Amino acid sequence: MTFKKHENDGKNNFISDEPSPSSEKQKPVDFIPEDAKFTLDGLVLPAYTKEALMDVIDYANNSRLVFETWGLERTHRYSKRLGINLYGLPGTGKTMAAHAIAAYLGRKILVVNYADLESKYVGETPKNIRRAFKAAQDSNAIIFFDEADAILSKRVTDMKSASDVSVNQTRSVLLMLLNDYQDFIIFATNFIENFDSAFMRRISHHIKFDLPDLDCRKRLWRMYIPETMPNDIDIDALAAKYDGISGSDISSAVLSAAFAAARRKDKLVSNSYIYKAVENILESKKANERKNVKVTERVVSEEYARKQMNKFGGEE
Repeated sequence: MTFKKHENDGKNNFISDEPSPSSEKQKPVDFIPEDAKFTLDGLVLPAYTKEALMDVIDYANNSRLVFETWGLERTHRYSKRLGINLYGLPGTGKTMAAHAIAAYLGRKILVVNYADLESKYVGETPKNIRRAFKAAQDSNAIIFFDEADAILSKRVTDMKSASDVSVNQTRSVLLMLLNDYQDFIIFATNFIENFDSAFMRRISHHIKFDLPDLDCRKRLWRMYIPETMPNDIDIDALAAKYDGISGSDISSAVLSAAFAAARRKDKLVSNSYIYKAVENILESKKANERKNVKVTERVVSEEYARKQMNKFGGEE
């Protein structure tokens, strides 16, 4: 901590340059709805996934008729909430689908990430969650929790610290808000297995997003390769050759191949550039998925441990 002389009193009084913990305050988080960035027409998904999406969308679209005109809001008072969870591998179109749902319903979308909610100040994270729900309600926006496993994860059963208590408090507040919220809520996750069972029961629809099938891969390659880009790419052969890639992978591969060709002053983006880009993506995925890391243990003396600590900057 550093100190400086007070500029106004003319005396030898010193104050800290850094604010004391008690003077720090949490700035309120602004949750601002935005226009949807994608539409259903722009989604390339397997037919069964798109059909499941349409079932949910029609439910939301017809809710006013069913609940208000037909009077089911009197008999099903707490059934207006519609929770939909989009789950599956990264890059399979979950976030795009959330935007497309909002666009189809003619509403804005309020995207909430865990980083927007998490606070180092005790009690502020639940307040941020409440602010997010209120902002969505006040603006008639659809609230969308991206990477939702971070906020819907299992509660701590064996609490040993203040952090554990805070986690459970946050989960409890969110459960209460979900119970009371009577509108459309969208979640997206790559790790549905991390969801707490209490949240699973409150989400009425779960839609799995798989890697694109052959037909989808062909459509994705055609969508991401612009007609103005000179190339001799055989899309049918390319789609058949690589079946373990996502739409995000295809987009990245085209971009990477285009820049590689431009750097070499080639007049067109050939198959070889695309193949190399895809191979690099697949290799990085394999490296990320490897589970063969070995951890070995051995007993060492106290003297040896101290020497190692000193070697790397430790202290005795």
